[in-house]
This record gives sequence, structure tokens and C-alpha cells, in this order.
Amino acid sequence: LLNLFLLSGGDRAQAGERTKIGLVEDVILLTWGIRLPARIDTGAAHSSLDARELTIKDNVAEFKLPAKYGGQQLRLPIIKWQTIRSAESKERRPVVEIELCVGPKHLRSRVNLNDRSKVKYPLIIGRDILRENFVVDCMESKCAPPSCPEVFSK
Repeated sequence: LLNLFLLSGGDRAQAGERTKIGLVEDVILLTWGIRLPARIDTGAAHSSLDARELTIKDNVAEFKLPAKYGGQQLRLPIIKWQTIRSAESKERRPVVEIELCVGPKHLRSRVNLNDRSKVKYPLIIGRDILRENFVVDCMESKCAPPSCPEVFSK
């Protein structure tokens, strides 16, 4: 019976469909309605958001988004701390939960916070988000514009 349900296009089979995305996609931070470009990075294990003027107080992260994307002050509870290794260093970063719209998918995901002012994209989407949701076409960019119903209902 389970096989028939999955083969007949039941909700669970549809929920598992992967969306094709390119190397760069526009993403909307749903809680705030902020649109920004994201680098899709299959080499990155974890997703990372640009956090300027980051301060931590009582297990809450306060930071600003880059001025180019509105410079909004955000305040989010820290879910955990994560050690991130890069080519240059190894550091502990706070991890928060955010709601994203990537293509047609509304995702609640964890991202680590880091000052990304020296790189081009304010958001890196890593394998932690990509694994079950997307197929990356390395020859494309911006092939899945944000289309979550929540975006258009505001």
C-alpha cells in the first residue's frame, strides 16, 4: 500500500520533490520580507548569513544586515554554537533559525552568523539546506525566483 501511495503522487512524494536552482539565487528572509542574493555552495557544509555589528547578550544575537539590503537590525535567539573551519581559520559562530523562501520552498533553517563584508554574497546556502530540497545546476543562475505563497500574500 505504501508503494501505491508514493507512486500515485501522494503528498509525501510531492513534499520530497527537489527544485532545480543555480549557483546564485535570490532568497527572501520571510519574517522580514528582505530579498537578498545567495551563493549556492555545495562545498560548504553549513549555511551562513552576513551579520554586521554582531553582539551577543543573554544568548540572543543582535546584528545588522548590510546597508545594501536595508541595514535592518535583527535580534534572534542563539540555538547553538558551531565551530566552522575555513581556509584561513577555525572559529566558533552563533547559529540562529530563520525562515527562507528559496524558489517555491518555504524553509525553516539554521544559519551561522558571520561578518561577510569581504565577500560578494550576504548569504551562503550550504549542504545543510541543499541536501533534501534542491538540485544545483552549476551552469545556471537565478533560475528559481522566490515564489512562496507567503511572499505574495503580504
